[in-house]
Amino acid sequence: MTIRWGASPIAWANDDLPELGGDTTLDALLTDVKEIGFDGVELGNKFPRDPATLKPIMAGYGLDIVGGWYSSNLLVRDADAEIEAMTDHLALLEAMGSSVFILAETSNAVHGDRSSRLDTHPQLADDAWVRFGQRLDAVAAHVNQRGLRFAYHHHCGTVVETDAELRRFFEVTGDHVGLVLDTGHAYCGGIDPVTVVQERLERVNHVHCKDIRAARHKAFLANGDSFLDGVVGGMFTTPGDGDYDFAPFMRALAGVDYTGWIVIEAEQDPAVANPRTYQQLGLDTLRRLARDAELVI
Repeated sequence: MTIRWGASPIAWANDDLPELGGDTTLDALLTDVKEIGFDGVELGNKFPRDPATLKPIMAGYGLDIVGGWYSSNLLVRDADAEIEAMTDHLALLEAMGSSVFILAETSNAVHGDRSSRLDTHPQLADDAWVRFGQRLDAVAAHVNQRGLRFAYHHHCGTVVETDAELRRFFEVTGDHVGLVLDTGHAYCGGIDPVTVVQERLERVNHVHCKDIRAARHKAFLANGDSFLDGVVGGMFTTPGDGDYDFAPFMRALAGVDYTGWIVIEAEQDPAVANPRTYQQLGLDTLRRLARDAELVI
């Protein structure tokens, strides 16, 4: 088993709320990522999407592009149309030597809508689940055949948010349809990451580690606030600064010989939570817990 440490750029510049970190430069972001001690970084809105431009930039910092979020619309178009739509994104990841293709269904997602409520998200009828699963099967097979690990991102405000929905997702898709296991979104959806690792290891192709401030999450739920209100209000933070106990999770990963990236993520306002400080805390915390769990770095 071998793991590598990745950073999510969302701590520096937020894709859903571009005003958060809007003045952050790519150079500042990558300098922090390198000096903190990460091996790679996921794509974000500061990154050029032309490999001829991006390759020398990343080589200059000695960092890998881990992968990058892709927003799918499989509830409203078939797999062939989706595969055509993702052509440029997939080609970029291939050119950059990335190992992971992260996809989330966003055709009816509400996590980017500040008028929505954190306690409300879109849900699928049974026939829609079956059709969604068939289309995911085809798209994942295409990505895997191209040499990347397909990883579906369960996420607040989307059709795969709760524990029941994640289990339904597993039911309607084959084992080749991998998962991004995200500790922060798992907490919000009532999903136990340790259980997922122990029961569905064959699906865990990628890991996002972010922490939760449980009292704030509870308050935002009670107030009917949006997901983005929670982000701005500090609902999430990096490992070591919140209420989720990462030690059992690291032991679970070690226990099943997880191999792949562990990406440290915190959706926060960088003007309030200095990205360099918090990402360093997250990496230091998980490195210590990984050593204790005998995860191989």
